[in-house]
Parts: sequence; structure tokens; C-alpha cells
Amino acid sequence: MAIFSPATEIRQCEPQTLPQRHRQGLEEIIGGWVAKPHSRPYMAYLKRKTCKGEETCGGFLVQEDFVLTAAHCADGDITVLLGAHNVRRDEETQQQVSVRRKIPHPRYNETSFENDLMLLQLAELAELTDAVYTIPLPQAGRTVDPGSVCSVAGWGRTSLNSMRTSNILHEVDLEVMSDKTCQEDGLLQHYYKPLKMMCVGDPAEDKASFSGDSGGPLVCDRTAQGIVSFGKRNGSPPRVFTRVSGYIPWIKKTMRGLNSPGSHAESPASLH
Repeated sequence: MAIFSPATEIRQCEPQTLPQRHRQGLEEIIGGWVAKPHSRPYMAYLKRKTCKGEETCGGFLVQEDFVLTAAHCADGDITVLLGAHNVRRDEETQQQVSVRRKIPHPRYNETSFENDLMLLQLAELAELTDAVYTIPLPQAGRTVDPGSVCSVAGWGRTSLNSMRTSNILHEVDLEVMSDKTCQEDGLLQHYYKPLKMMCVGDPAEDKASFSGDSGGPLVCDRTAQGIVSFGKRNGSPPRVFTRVSGYIPWIKKTMRGLNSPGSHAESPASLH
């Protein structure tokens, strides 16, 4: 029986060799609503061309030439779409940028889901506008208090009853749960690592990220605190996010090492 579903399915040309429980499914926004157009200028839509077609993930702009996303989104040739609300329309605000380098965390483990984050170095600098802007990262080691209400956005599935992803950006507010909530969950407890992960989504509520949202940010107080990673295949909360504050040294060192001319800045647009 399939137990876990990272936010995005990684399709391979070679026969699947991972145990069934580790096959990745799509991620979506369940129980959410349509986002105000371009109210989240940091959002990135990742188009991944694989041997079996086009797959998608989310991501977020952290520097003019870097997008942060999930490591399990690394499969295929990736093109980044910035400034989008409806990804199926040719909007004037959109910027399509190719990827120069994919840099998954060196200790990413596709079996345990640990260290599920990846930097994408863009082939050219994004043009910063009201519809395209960076989002701040947290201070290293900074945690988010349980009970905090944060938000997630994505172009993933919006219903458990449909495999179709959304063309339009959706968002949802989710509560950050205690580590204990995931540590005591019968299906999550063997995978959840408090120092590297965040437990998000009240089990009593019918709201969650799910398929197609993988790699997108958990935004708390205008800061990208988490990355959509994995959860139970049925989509029920809580779900697990990569804890960004645990990787700030690696993120900064990696970007510096590639001699990026980009820099962080205050956004002129409203960040949620």
C-alpha cells in the first residue's frame, strides 16, 4: 500500500525500483481559494520535461538568479516561470527563465525524505517587478511557534477526487503543529526529523497542501520558513515541510560559491 506522497511525482524512463510506499505523488492545495493575482511575487512555477511528458513543481525566488524548491523536483529539464497567475495564459507579467544549474542538497535522501531542498541557478537574472520579487529567508536556526498560522500557495490539485492540476494559483492558511503531532502519527513518525522538518496542518481540519505544490514555500510572517515536501498519500494533514532555517548556511554558501551577483531586497509588493 502506498503510504507517502511527496508533492510531485518523479517519473523515470527506467523501471521504477523504489518501494511502492516511496513513489511520489502530486501535491495540491486542498480547502483553499484562488489567490489575488500577483500577490505572491516570489512564486515560481517549474515545468519539468521528463521522458514521459511534462511534470510540475513549485518554487520561490530567493535571489534574482536563484529559486529554492524541493530536491525531489530535480528530475527532468526544468524551465522556471515567474510572475504567473494563470500558467496557461500568456500574461504580460510572466518571465520564463531557463535553469543553468540544479543543486540538490548533497545529503538529500529520497527514501527518508531528509534534506529535501534544492537550489536552481537561473541562466539569467530575473527582472524584479511588482509581479516578480524575492522573499526573505529566516535566520539560521529560527523556529516557528506551534499554533502559528502560515500560508501555502501552488498550482497543484485542488481536490482529492481529481488528478488535474490548477492553471490558477491557489492558496490556503495552515496551522503549524508541534513536532509531537507528527512524531506520534502512525505513518509519519518513522520519517519525521524535528531539526530538519516542520509539521504543518491541523488533523481536525480539511485543509492541506497536496499534489503539484511540491517545492513551494510555507510563508510565515512574510518569510519562507518551509518547503512543501511530503505527507500521507490520502492528502490528510498534517503534512511535512523542509525546515528552511536549518539550511541557511548551506543555502548562502552555495549561492556565494557560484559567484552570484544577485542580492536580497525589500519587496515593493505585498508578501503573504
